[in-house]
Amino acid sequence: MKLFAPLYDRAIGWARHRHAQRYLAGLSFIEAIIFPVMPEVMLAPMSVAQPRHAFRFASISLVFSLLGSLVGYALGHYAFEAIKPLFATLGMLPGIESGIETVQSQMAESPWAVFWFLVLGGFMPIPMKVFTWASGIVGVPLLPYVLAMAVGRGKRVYLLALVIRIGGERAEAALRRYIEPIGWIAVLLVAAAIGWLLWRSHGA
Repeated sequence: MKLFAPLYDRAIGWARHRHAQRYLAGLSFIEAIIFPVMPEVMLAPMSVAQPRHAFRFASISLVFSLLGSLVGYALGHYAFEAIKPLFATLGMLPGIESGIETVQSQMAESPWAVFWFLVLGGFMPIPMKVFTWASGIVGVPLLPYVLAMAVGRGKRVYLLALVIRIGGERAEAALRRYIEPIGWIAVLLVAAAIGWLLWRSHGA
C-alpha cells in the first residue's frame, strides 16, 4: 500500500495554490512553537513545482521560523509552568524536558557552546520547538540563540532549495520515484529521535 506518493501528489497541488507562500509562512512560524509537522514538508513540493523560486521559498520559511522561534523562546521563558499540562497531554513534555537538561549542560560550559549545539540541532530530525522552548526555559542569551536558529534552520532550507534548484526536473522525477522509501526513512528517524528523548528523560 502506497502512503506517501498520494500525499506528495496532493502537496504538489497545494504548492501551486495562489496562497501557497502564506501557508508556508504560517507553517514555518507555528512549527517553531508547537506544531509537529516540519515546514520542509511544504517547502520541498513548492520548490519542485517552481524551482526558480526555491531560494525565495526557503527565505520565507527561514524568516517565519525565526519569528516563531522568538515566540517559542518567550513562551518557554515566561509561560512554561503554566503550559506544562498541555505539553504533557500532547506527549511532548518528555522531549522538552530532555532538551532542557541538554541545553543546561551546554550552558554550564558557555553560551557559545550552546550556540554550536543548537546549530547542530537544527539539522537533526528533532522538532524545532524542542530547542526553542528549552532555550527560553534555560535562559540562553538571545544573540547566540538567534544566530544558532538562523544557521541551524537556514542550512536545512537552503540546502533543500539548492538541491532542487540544481536538479530541476530530474530532482522532481527522483523525488517522485523514491518518495515511499524516503517517507518511511523519515518516519523511522523521527521515531528513533522520540525514543531517544524518552529514554534520556526516564534515565535522568
